[in-house]
Amino acid sequence: MPAPERTTTDAVIAAGRAIVEEGGAAALTMQAVAERVGVRAPSLYKRVAGRDALLAAVVAATLDELASELAAAADAGTDARGRLVAIAEATRAFARRAPVGYGLVFGPPSPQAPDPAALATAADPLLAATRELVGDEDALDAARLLTAWLHGFLAMDLAGAFRLGGDVDAAFAYGLDRILAAIEP
Repeated sequence: MPAPERTTTDAVIAAGRAIVEEGGAAALTMQAVAERVGVRAPSLYKRVAGRDALLAAVVAATLDELASELAAAADAGTDARGRLVAIAEATRAFARRAPVGYGLVFGPPSPQAPDPAALATAADPLLAATRELVGDEDALDAARLLTAWLHGFLAMDLAGAFRLGGDVDAAFAYGLDRILAAIEP
């Protein structure tokens, strides 16, 4: 009779995500994950091919969660502008909750970078809202403008770079309002 399974692929990936958020990508080791899920490190190879595959799975799971949250945020908006605000706010909340994973998803290309099709799926709610706001011809440009501002703001926010005082939440709302006003026809 085969030995009972003591963990699952989902549990391994969840443990990997937690380790990455706690200590960065460098902290992700097969041994650390094994200890977290209560198995010996060699048994993890039944679930993932190795550390690089585990990191790629962590990045993919992070993007899947973000995509789900962006779709839900878009559904909460009552009009295109409201959906874009909700998407931006959901992205900021996600980045604050999972800053390392967020950085891995939107960082420089790497062997563990997310699949382009998965990135496109995550961008669908944003593109749909910008398409509704500005039309098909300008939707991608509008989405890129909003995304560039949003990710720049988030990079500075996560790095603690807003040190001149003032209310950073108010600055986020102000910047988002100004960007959307610039995009709107």
